[in-house]
Amino acid sequence: MTNPIKDIPLKRNDGSAATLADYAGKVLLIVNVASKCGLTAQYEGLEALYRKHRADGLEVLAFPANNFRGQEPGSDAEIAAFCQTNYDVSFPLFSKISVLGEDRHPLYAALTQAQPKREGEGPMRERLSQRGIETSQGADVLWNFEKFVVDREGDVIARFAPDVTADDPRLLAVIDAALQDD
Repeated sequence: MTNPIKDIPLKRNDGSAATLADYAGKVLLIVNVASKCGLTAQYEGLEALYRKHRADGLEVLAFPANNFRGQEPGSDAEIAAFCQTNYDVSFPLFSKISVLGEDRHPLYAALTQAQPKREGEGPMRERLSQRGIETSQGADVLWNFEKFVVDREGDVIARFAPDVTADDPRLLAVIDAALQDD
């Protein structure tokens, strides 16, 4: 990986240190997740995608965040137990971080700067607005389950709105192309 995001310090859900350099040469799908969100069932699709393409070089990296209406209130241990019990998650789960605001994790500052526009944004923003929920503007993360695709060289090549699911043809096309690009 040649992109500077590879060196940003991260913490795995078990407390061990990590960086994206640990996944050098892999295609990464980075997702901010929450266990009490209307989109939480996306864990199932993310796990299916991971199991299908892990051998091809795909890593799904989940970053729990409590930025949106307190939808990820649990501790790292509670989050891990929820993911295992309810969705049999086997992809890497990281320690809870902030993806917005003054305490936004440096990884999410770098991701949103590298890819400020998301595909499929309109419907999700409209649904949130209809529910009276104010959303971030500009490059900030819109909601839980926003997705970033990082290629094997460490470049952020795509970003998808939270309601773009793991089986969406737009996301799959980007991932398939990145996986074929060795």
